Amino acid sequence: MESVKYKVYPYRWIVIIVYMLIVAVNQLLWITFAPITTEATNYYHVSDIQIGMLSMCFMLVYLVVSVPASWVIDKYGIRLGIGIGAVLTGGFGMMRGFAGTDYTILLIAQIGVAVGQPFLLNALTKLAARWFPIEERATASGLGSLAIYLGVLMGMLLTPYLTKTHGMNGMIFMYGIVSIVSALIFMVLVRERPATPPCHADQEARSQIMVGLRDTFHNKGFYWLMLIFFIGLGIFNAVATWIEDIVKPRGFNAEQAGLAGGIMIIGGIIGAVIMPLLSDHYRKRIPFITIAIAGSIIGLIGITFATTYWELLASSALLGYFLLSAGPIGFQYGAEITYPTSESTSNGFLLLMGQISGIAFIFGLDSFKSHVTGSMTNPLIVLILLLVISLCVSRLLKESDLIHQVK
Repeated sequence: MESVKYKVYPYRWIVIIVYMLIVAVNQLLWITFAPITTEATNYYHVSDIQIGMLSMCFMLVYLVVSVPASWVIDKYGIRLGIGIGAVLTGGFGMMRGFAGTDYTILLIAQIGVAVGQPFLLNALTKLAARWFPIEERATASGLGSLAIYLGVLMGMLLTPYLTKTHGMNGMIFMYGIVSIVSALIFMVLVRERPATPPCHADQEARSQIMVGLRDTFHNKGFYWLMLIFFIGLGIFNAVATWIEDIVKPRGFNAEQAGLAGGIMIIGGIIGAVIMPLLSDHYRKRIPFITIAIAGSIIGLIGITFATTYWELLASSALLGYFLLSAGPIGFQYGAEITYPTSESTSNGFLLLMGQISGIAFIFGLDSFKSHVTGSMTNPLIVLILLLVISLCVSRLLKESDLIHQVK
């Protein structure tokens, strides 16, 4: 049978870049107050935990909004679905700039931005399917995940500097302007789909969300993948949140801990580019998921036991590179093995696992640390063992039939 050729449009790169911009801004707004907790508590006259809620609310809101967001994306498409997230990010991002010293208004605005997050993140693999051929989709998912890491990194680096030079409200107002502009750019430039599909119809067409939910929860491989995401994303959220408290009992100061956290994100950015490219090149998912988990185990062991600064930095880079690179490959693999379930459904459930475990692991590390020294070694060992379980589970996964169809 003669193979049919499908056109791939250069405009797909414009679409993914604009998507990356609004996702990065959303994550920038999420992480805004993490590196300036002390300054924020003084400015708003509230406790540390109240400032922490400005970030924690994103995880809590995601638990409620994820499924409805996936339904909207599936029912009405990526332009409307992601557009809702873009408008919420832009509008409530700007609202933060008018909060002044009123913590209540700030929290309401932050929750508004948080509602927009699942509309952005849950659409990643669907956007990739609409605009990219299957042999480029892990790469597209990697770029989308890269935007998350870039947003966090920008927040970590820019927020302290802008707060020092322009004051708290000046910094927040500047972020509001960026939010509005990014939302407008998205609405102007992003289209629903190319004029002709980038692949065969059976590599893109998806079932509606309720049918997809039924099919997904009859898929044993997806259960294993959800367990891997539950452990992996939860560990990243917990380590990123408590990096200073993790290393402080071993004599590392706040500046060293901050640099270790930054190195972890930079490693993740590099990994999110390289590993999905290799996955697409070799048209395999499972070996790269397995390699990523194995490398993450080495990195987390290093962070848990490192006693010299170079060991800490090397371990942070390893953990970031491998743990964060597993995300985009896993998202695409999940979309492939649950076909014809909508990509937004599979993507949303994988992210949901990370939000649930993130909350649990964050509180777990704090609750089970040593009350004498503050050491988190014992709960970190538990997380290492969970990664070992993930490594074993990854051997139960099988390559998707969809990736084998690519010629």
